[in-house]
Amino acid sequence: MSEPFNGTAPPEPDPGMEKKRKLWRNIFLLNLCISLLLVGIFWLPAKLMQVDDFLSSPSVNVPGKGEMAKKSEEKAEPAPKSFANLMATQVTTLNASSEKDYVYFDFSSGKPVRILDTSSLEWDLAFRRGKVISNGGASSRLGKAGLIDLGKVDFDTVAEVPKDNYIQDVAARTETENPVLIKWYNYNYFTHKLTAKDNIYAVRTANGKFAKLQFLSFYCDNKEAGCVKIRYVYQDNGSNSFFKTGGALATKPSETASLPPESTTSF
Repeated sequence: MSEPFNGTAPPEPDPGMEKKRKLWRNIFLLNLCISLLLVGIFWLPAKLMQVDDFLSSPSVNVPGKGEMAKKSEEKAEPAPKSFANLMATQVTTLNASSEKDYVYFDFSSGKPVRILDTSSLEWDLAFRRGKVISNGGASSRLGKAGLIDLGKVDFDTVAEVPKDNYIQDVAARTETENPVLIKWYNYNYFTHKLTAKDNIYAVRTANGKFAKLQFLSFYCDNKEAGCVKIRYVYQDNGSNSFFKTGGALATKPSETASLPPESTTSF
């Protein structure tokens, strides 16, 4: 039997308590969304980069659709070819820490140059922190400069570079850029630091001569960003070869000549 009605209505819910419940529920949902957003911004891109680097590794054999992955056979890697009588390598550090102004670099002099007219042929590459452009294409109507990414090869085994098919600068939304040099570095999403890739770049200069280039670092001695350190070899006689006169290929270790010393400068 049901209890007799005592004449009093059941207590109504407290509006204040209901508001507190909604507030705490909203705070919980907000924290959950923020946590998922932070994971998406910082953790997920780093993991995707690691997966991409792993899959891009030559040691990874990814099977095609409907194929079985073949077990790779272990082979002794041949010793890299070395070259005798190569031209000396130059190492230069350019202070490109300004967020506004470019530092213009000329391979023929090995120094930064002051440029008032960007259509001048007196510069080859321009640096502004992590951004690098060349004297050609959309950046300069007169310059012939362009680049080719040669990939991760040993700098000292690049004895010559291609003569054609160099990629010049193109117009972007607000300024020009060179597609080859958009990402010459790796970016760490956790430390927010830039690390130069191991890639070697073939360079055609503003007046049609050739160089090979590698980025080494991005930080100054005081740990501030913007000091771009590069090493390069520039051929001033118009040839696409980096041999001195009478250069020869050495294929055996006993024939390997000692590499020329590097010359280091900072600006």
